[in-house]
Amino acid sequence: MIRRFLPLLALAGCTAAAPPTPQAKETPVYGFRIVHTYPHDRKAFTEGLFFLDGHLWESTGLNGQSSIREVKLETGEVLRSVPVSPLYFGEGIVNWGPDILSLTWQNGIGFRWRRSDLKQIGSFRYPGEGWALTQDGRNIIMSDGTPELRFLDPATLKEVRRLRVTDGGIPIERLNEVEYVKGEILANVWMTTHIARIDPKTGVVKGWIEIGDLASRHVSGDPDSVLNGIAYDAKGDRLFITGKNWPELYEIKLTGPVGR
Repeated sequence: MIRRFLPLLALAGCTAAAPPTPQAKETPVYGFRIVHTYPHDRKAFTEGLFFLDGHLWESTGLNGQSSIREVKLETGEVLRSVPVSPLYFGEGIVNWGPDILSLTWQNGIGFRWRRSDLKQIGSFRYPGEGWALTQDGRNIIMSDGTPELRFLDPATLKEVRRLRVTDGGIPIERLNEVEYVKGEILANVWMTTHIARIDPKTGVVKGWIEIGDLASRHVSGDPDSVLNGIAYDAKGDRLFITGKNWPELYEIKLTGPVGR
């Protein structure tokens, strides 16, 4: 039996709201509490986010505006930044060794950057679209807007397997920003206020995180200003979320499951 979320984020300016996310009746839904609020660049069209060595790393999108940047968490200050060619719409990023890997949306090309000086040192190709990246210490994990996550060999960046994400047997479309956290893959569903907690072995959604109350603070005339940033500080056990053009970034702790 399938129960459906009703989207809690009004998509101002859209002709129709995004379809709700399927959810099995027995799948738990988790709330959250805000631990800390940090400044975030309201001009950052956030596509990817990760935390490493005390700083946030963020990628931004849109042709002619895409960038990869190192950000001071406490102030939101951009410490270093490199533009992505205006030919490309930049997408997700992930760290691997001394490098950063980044995707582009519809060009089928990704880039390798040396983290120490943000110099582009290589590129790689993939079929279809590129949305987001994370890693589990063994493989690079890539989303492409479909219900399938791709696992890539970090050395060759060739695909080694795919994982189909389902809840109650129904595939979850529009998986976007991803982050590997404590043996789970967190993935926000584009144009909704839902984050899926995915079993990386089976693809089954183990639970949902609902951030509608928080996202509603950032409803604006721009329908693209939606949830789209997840980062995890493994050493400090801190989970961060933000969105496209949001003026704030939040450290949260999960609560729940909440009542149904």
